[in-house]
Amino acid sequence: MWHFIEQGQGRPLVLLHGIGMSSAAWKPVLSRLAESRRVIAFDTAGFGHSPLLPQHIPPTTINLVLELGHVLREMGIDEPVDIAGNSMGGWMALEAARLGMARSVVAISPAGLWQKPPAHVRHIFFGMRRCTRTAPNLVKAMLRVSILRELIMAVPLTTGSRNMPAEEAIAAAMGFVNAEGFADTFEHAEHFRGGQKITTPITVAFGTHDWLITPNARLRHELPAHVRWLEPQGWGHVPMWKDPEGVARLILEGTS
Repeated sequence: MWHFIEQGQGRPLVLLHGIGMSSAAWKPVLSRLAESRRVIAFDTAGFGHSPLLPQHIPPTTINLVLELGHVLREMGIDEPVDIAGNSMGGWMALEAARLGMARSVVAISPAGLWQKPPAHVRHIFFGMRRCTRTAPNLVKAMLRVSILRELIMAVPLTTGSRNMPAEEAIAAAMGFVNAEGFADTFEHAEHFRGGQKITTPITVAFGTHDWLITPNARLRHELPAHVRWLEPQGWGHVPMWKDPEGVARLILEGTS
């Protein structure tokens, strides 16, 4: 069973985080979403408090989504279900739609809409992990200073990261470094394919300040023509701390 945070009542709304993160990424928007929905934010296999997939199952996006289906059924939640995801979680949401598991999808800065993962993403992610492992106390001290927190997290997360409490930022950084499934999941990332026949309502949003997944990695040809594409002003790659009200509103509208 995957670890999850649950709030609210009503029709289930599943939240899926990005690679190296956890359900904690959704904390800024949980209470807003839970006013009208039963919100379930998962730690994907190998991240946060969730165990890795079994050794014989590689952590491809499709396999992660299939395991999500098993978890939902164990919880007594019938598919299809509304899903909102960020980055890797957005890719998982699109895969869920392709497999007929999603009632509706909101994908915020989804990964996978590329021919191959951009080289700079690897350099940024693995460089951050190496630096944090080498000097964890220095990184923690820097993240306690709002302007440094803003600079450090502008590309991997978003501008406006100074709004993120220092302890939350430190927890996110340490979780990113200690995520047991990070390297293997990253190595199995290819690209999303075969989604042209999806009939599920889909909203895709890439913020104007998303400097991690650049425009050449936001290809549309594997998605159906009915997808609603948005470009929220000022949002970075992980905008939940930057604009929690806007993110919550987008998710509720896209899964209504």
